[in-house]
Amino acid sequence: MMKYSFLTLITAGAILFASCQSKSQTENPSTQDTTTKMAKTAAGNAAPVDVSKIKVADAKTILARKQVPILCYHQVRNWKPTDGKVGKDYIVEIQNFKDQMKMLADSGYHTILPDQLYAYLNTGAALPSKPIMLTFDDTDMDQFTIVRPTLDKLGFKAVYFIMTVSIGRKGKFVDYMTREQIKQLSDEGNIIGSHTYDHKNFKKYAGKDWEEQLDKPTKKLEEITGKTMTEFAYPFGLWNAEGIPELKKRGFRMAYQLSTKRDEKDPLFTIRRIIASGYWSPKTLSNSIKNSF
Repeated sequence: MMKYSFLTLITAGAILFASCQSKSQTENPSTQDTTTKMAKTAAGNAAPVDVSKIKVADAKTILARKQVPILCYHQVRNWKPTDGKVGKDYIVEIQNFKDQMKMLADSGYHTILPDQLYAYLNTGAALPSKPIMLTFDDTDMDQFTIVRPTLDKLGFKAVYFIMTVSIGRKGKFVDYMTREQIKQLSDEGNIIGSHTYDHKNFKKYAGKDWEEQLDKPTKKLEEITGKTMTEFAYPFGLWNAEGIPELKKRGFRMAYQLSTKRDEKDPLFTIRRIIASGYWSPKTLSNSIKNSF
């Protein structure tokens, strides 16, 4: 029961610390035709990439490559009267999210997944025109019920960073995805990554934290998906260089922070993302992507 109560605090804390419209429009036939064309165009974005023989490049080479825009989302739901000013930064309303995704499709963006990013950063492998990566943190149920069908319509794929303490739980403010839903996302071609057990600050790990926050969540997610965990997202986007060797020894291939400068020695473990703010219109998001990367 203490862990269950603690989850509510963690969720609220993540929103405060993480620096980690409401009615659907009816589509007319011409819009449906456009959507179908976009989906067909985007469907090939996540073609399998063989990364087994890729040799990690030196840091200077990786840092010299143009950064791929990576967006970080949390909750996708309509605002409530109880949502605070800071909290709304991490809650994108449903119609706004749909409009943001349509903007990306209309603007010619193509979603990529970690294998493609890894190949590009290390070898310079070609990417689709206007590549972008979509990531979703914290296991929120709306990522399955709202995000998944929205992305599917556009042929987009994404990375879902799972906080394992919350799997299958119903919280005071938000419900969370089940094991079955996480597996379905994985089976449908999306990537599941680790976001620790309960969102504890990575910079404070010591002793058994490595087992509790990395090893056990990895084992659980691999049991659910049947796939090896290679991607990790730092809680609150906070990282330290001392912890990177711990990620490497556990087989993680890349780790994602938020918008601070990448580490000059380990850029693959300090990949930048920006939080897509709940206050941003699609136009503001477009400008932020261009200005941030």
